[in-house]
Amino acid sequence: MNSVQVRTRCGLCPLWLAAVALWVVSVSSIGAAWAVQPDAANADALTATDVVTLRAVGAAVISPDGQEVAFTLMVPRRPFADDDGAAWMELHLVGAGGESRPFVSGEVNLRAVAWLPDGSALSYLAKRQGDEHRTLYVLPRDGGESRDALEVEAAVAAYAWSPDGKFVAVLAKDPEDKEKKKLAKKGFNQKIFEEDLKPTHLWIYRPFATGDGAEPRRIELEGTASALAWSPRGDQLVVALAPTPLIDDEYMARHLHIVDVESGAVTATVEHSAKLGAVRFSPDGTHLAFIAGEDLNDPSEGRLMVVATARGGKPRQLLPDYQGQVDAIDWLDASRIAYIGSRRTETEIGAVGLDGRREILTPAGVGIWRALSVSRPGSASPYSLALVGESAHHPREVFRLEAGSSQPERLTDNNPRLAEIRFAQQEVVRYQARDGLELDGVLIRPRDAEPGRRYPLILVAHGGPESHFRNGWMTSYSQPGQLAAARGFAVFYPNYRGSTGRGVAFSKSSQGDPAGKEFDDLVDGVDHLVASGLVERSKVGITGGSYGGYASAWGATYYSERFAASVMFVGISDKISKVGTSDIPNELFLVHDRHWPWESWQLMLERSPIYHAKKSRTPLLIMHGEEDTRVHPGQSMELHRVLKTLGKTPVRLVFYPGEGHGNRRSASRLDYNLRMMRWMTQYLQGEGGEPPPTEIDYPRPADDKVDAAAGDEGAGE
Repeated sequence: MNSVQVRTRCGLCPLWLAAVALWVVSVSSIGAAWAVQPDAANADALTATDVVTLRAVGAAVISPDGQEVAFTLMVPRRPFADDDGAAWMELHLVGAGGESRPFVSGEVNLRAVAWLPDGSALSYLAKRQGDEHRTLYVLPRDGGESRDALEVEAAVAAYAWSPDGKFVAVLAKDPEDKEKKKLAKKGFNQKIFEEDLKPTHLWIYRPFATGDGAEPRRIELEGTASALAWSPRGDQLVVALAPTPLIDDEYMARHLHIVDVESGAVTATVEHSAKLGAVRFSPDGTHLAFIAGEDLNDPSEGRLMVVATARGGKPRQLLPDYQGQVDAIDWLDASRIAYIGSRRTETEIGAVGLDGRREILTPAGVGIWRALSVSRPGSASPYSLALVGESAHHPREVFRLEAGSSQPERLTDNNPRLAEIRFAQQEVVRYQARDGLELDGVLIRPRDAEPGRRYPLILVAHGGPESHFRNGWMTSYSQPGQLAAARGFAVFYPNYRGSTGRGVAFSKSSQGDPAGKEFDDLVDGVDHLVASGLVERSKVGITGGSYGGYASAWGATYYSERFAASVMFVGISDKISKVGTSDIPNELFLVHDRHWPWESWQLMLERSPIYHAKKSRTPLLIMHGEEDTRVHPGQSMELHRVLKTLGKTPVRLVFYPGEGHGNRRSASRLDYNLRMMRWMTQYLQGEGGEPPPTEIDYPRPADDKVDAAAGDEGAGE
């Protein structure tokens, strides 16, 4: 992304970040007390505290006049300095020249930012102090106080403004039953599993109305509603309906319906059964563009579809042979759609007409793009695009692309600390699987690699498997990336078969063969790096979350002779019990396994890591959120108990109270990162042996402690 220009830094960094540059790291002896020692020579490397406090842009929406971009900024809590919790989500504005200003900041958690149709104000959803539920707020563009726009008795899930700004369509559940609340206070709070869920309804509100005028109108639709958009002509709404509020139905059973605003009647239905993504009306209201799966067995919503709003019916693909995945869309005018497409490890920005003619606005290799927003769609004036993008050297920031240019300009710099980091070399690697299939991945070399020397490797397996690694920012609390590279590790992120970004056929290529060729691909990637002379074959670790956690458990059992360490996060160990304890059993069947356990007991058993536990000699660290409904914590408990009983290899299980399918709180993220790195350091760079201490000596800025290295960041596992 070096070709992208940076206009200006937005200057949003608080003073404490400057102090982070003074925190340094070193490795104390393996198995010792993990005391933290300063190391001035390593001050230009990322620390665990850096990683969990990096800021990142979420959504970015350009104003109707194209002059400013509103964006949400994720601001993590600072361990030990702030009360623990999930990151704050702020609202900021940045102009075309890069001048940035906080709009709603501090201890706030907002989402779903939108401009009012005339551009005079911004709206967002938040539950602020004193609110009983999440509601809609409006804040004038020139500043002032946010105003509560609705009188709601239930949390607002989504909203859309009418074109004239006089009405707002809202998705929300019915108000909570007062009698049930009284009974619950008396202890009658039993739950009927998967039967007492309340559907989400579509409502029409008049904003800022009070008294009788505030009474909303509920549009009666069958099912539970999501994916809301209001047509530019003001006479229609599009809404996705699922038969029940179950997450499995939201994934696999939603259909788009076009609703007449005045009568509330469904005038057209889109006949397409697949996963659904973003939905957008054309500027003239005659067409609907949306991202969806190709069919019910497509694991990802990555196809660009279009359908006429007057009749609905079967949509058509605008990019039918696209060997990639469409990640984001917005209309440029009434006949052309801008899109972000992922192709293998890169992304591109393109435009396609209703006639199928395609052009590339920004080619692959310029940046990794995640979201886009178009100003003045349908206007005679030249368009501007707001983009969210990242690179190997920075997380997500705001960019701008003008019509006629192919080079987006960066508008924000929310992590000035990164300018002090000396990054390791990051590159795309292509290799052949044992059956000849060409695969690719992203490799980060050890930062100070010496020619002819071999290094320990951490292989990171992505989840899904309907996702893929892009050649962008590769470091997070659960992915070691540049943090590990600065400490002498190579880090490899392979896109095994079944990954997205290479067309539908490739993403389906692992279905019905769990832990088969897909996980052989991981080992083949390791062999490629060993053959290249970079990696020491006996010093390879594996880690990943969810399906990547499944791969990590497989590497520690079935492929134990190939991995010297494994860190499994919210992963699968038993394919049979997984189906009965997950909230997405139909999704698992339709786009992953293609077998129910009762149809293939032996296959599902043999593709479970616990079946191969007796082979395990790989030290395994297991970590899991106690509230996980996607992959039940019992999956980790099963494997831990079996390996502990066998007693042939070190194993440890760490639970995170209050966390689900991934850690949200800063303290949980810091703890995870430290434990992961300490475990990999001990078994790939150190002497191995018994597991490190259970306690962590956390870096505490208040008493001058700094990140320890071992894994470096001191005390982590």
